[in-house]
Amino acid sequence: MDIIVSSISLGILWSVMAIGVYLTFRILDIADMTAEGSFPLGAAITAHQIVSGTNPIVATLLGFLGGCAAGFVSGFLHTKLKIPALLTGILTLTGLYSVNLFVMGKANVSLVGDFKTVLTLLPITDQTVAAIVIGAIVLVVVIFILVFFFNTEMGLAARAVGDNEQMSLANGISTDNMKMVVYMISNGLIALSGSLMAQINGYADSSMGIGTLVIALAAIIIAEVVIHHVSFGVRLLTIIGGAIIYRFIIAAVLWLGVDPNSLRLFYSLMLAVFLSLPLFQKKIKQRERRHQNVLNNSVRKEDQSND
Repeated sequence: MDIIVSSISLGILWSVMAIGVYLTFRILDIADMTAEGSFPLGAAITAHQIVSGTNPIVATLLGFLGGCAAGFVSGFLHTKLKIPALLTGILTLTGLYSVNLFVMGKANVSLVGDFKTVLTLLPITDQTVAAIVIGAIVLVVVIFILVFFFNTEMGLAARAVGDNEQMSLANGISTDNMKMVVYMISNGLIALSGSLMAQINGYADSSMGIGTLVIALAAIIIAEVVIHHVSFGVRLLTIIGGAIIYRFIIAAVLWLGVDPNSLRLFYSLMLAVFLSLPLFQKKIKQRERRHQNVLNNSVRKEDQSND
């Protein structure tokens, strides 16, 4: 039972990050490496502010804004300086490692003790349950705002840029500005996830962002494989389910006794499997169609011979 509750809590927190990655991955068709730097950035800013005595809600919002700033840098490098998206993410990620160390003053900041976090704001003694409640509240707010925003004129313009950049440019949409907006929102949400994770784990670490992009992509692909062709709002909800399922898989692997040092390799292999599933599904459907066509042709030939 503890494993189930723990998996749900971590899945919910990861889903905030996965939704952020989804915005650049599916709307802009970019796998933004900045995620692995903005995640610990949100944790670093929040941890530093909490240790300094800042209200945990304010500290969490500052972590979110720090992620937006990181997204702005990546967006600027990609759109204004015309650096390829992959290199942009690597450049920002590399720079953020030093920024995170500068913010924290050291490689690790502990929040264990009398420090106030978002968990202490709730009258719940069980930290895992408190994490689920906090995560659920954040997700409701985030999904509501995103659905509202991406149905406004600016949000629709941003989605149009991802669908067809040349057509959007021909219709007078500032494609560079729209990309920068999506970059900022995406990395803000990723940093928000890192901020919440730091408060729940009780520490912020400069290396805690390693593998976050893989986790987020796995949650997105699982959601898309399980449920196809849904609206934007429903897709955000399915990503929550995808993150929880992914966390259940990891918990099951650890329960089976797999060496924790092999988890990174397992993450990569599992993501490769999930990314290839749509191709396998397509091939299966094509084979079924060919088989059905052969049956139909044989039936026609039998009917013609009988006539």
